[in-house]
Amino acid sequence: MRLLSRSQAGFGLRNAKLPDPWLDELKMPKTLIIQSHRHPLPHDWLPACLNSVAGWAQANRYHYRYIGDEIFATLDQELLDKTRSQPVIASDLARLISLQQGLAEGYDCVAWCDADFLIFNPESFILPDTEYALGREVWVQHDTKQRLRSFVKVHNALLMFRRGNTFLDFYRATAERLLRLNQGCMPPQFIGPKWLTALHNIALCPVMETAAMLSPLVMRDCIAGQGEALRLFRKKSPVAPAGANLSSSLTEREGLTDVDMNSLIEILRAQGI
Repeated sequence: MRLLSRSQAGFGLRNAKLPDPWLDELKMPKTLIIQSHRHPLPHDWLPACLNSVAGWAQANRYHYRYIGDEIFATLDQELLDKTRSQPVIASDLARLISLQQGLAEGYDCVAWCDADFLIFNPESFILPDTEYALGREVWVQHDTKQRLRSFVKVHNALLMFRRGNTFLDFYRATAERLLRLNQGCMPPQFIGPKWLTALHNIALCPVMETAAMLSPLVMRDCIAGQGEALRLFRKKSPVAPAGANLSSSLTEREGLTDVDMNSLIEILRAQGI
């Protein structure tokens, strides 16, 4: 059988018999995965996280895009000035603009993963069919009386939006409005998990349950192989995670070294959580 050129494949497609790989490509949804971080990377375990997402994207034939500090060029001067001392807040807004740009470029689906997000079970890390999705956070920590407590929330370390969704535009517009109106101090999660969780508690947003977030106590127990924090995390998690944000902003402060984090990554890859 004579193979058709790509231009011929697009012409008279209804009557042309295409080789199976070409049919697969034509049926494949156009998906873009975006990640970003400043340079140089502050921890030697972060490349393993980035590579896990890039490898997962490649295995699923998704397009992958890594953005450096230039991601902040999309913010206007007023918002840059307001978030100058809070780069996490600036990143929370800039990622929304990058995702909007991906959809504007013609992708059917766009997704964001934080640079410290590790996909350790790629076969089970499947983007849901919903119009959009947030990540699942089960945060385990001690209360003021040193009792373990779990807080079931949502996070934005994983975000997914499909063409035609109405949430992304609403999210960006609301985030910008909150930032412009604010005249005082802002917590780092101001337009991220705090706002999303408050909205989710009312609106029940779609959640990708396999996209988790690990607190330092849970990570320590994972490294140790057991512990009450890990047991509580498993009990409160709706499903077994296939990927997780590793909370790089807290690891050093909580005494988790790069050696600890590299060990954690190997453990998660080998046996999950």
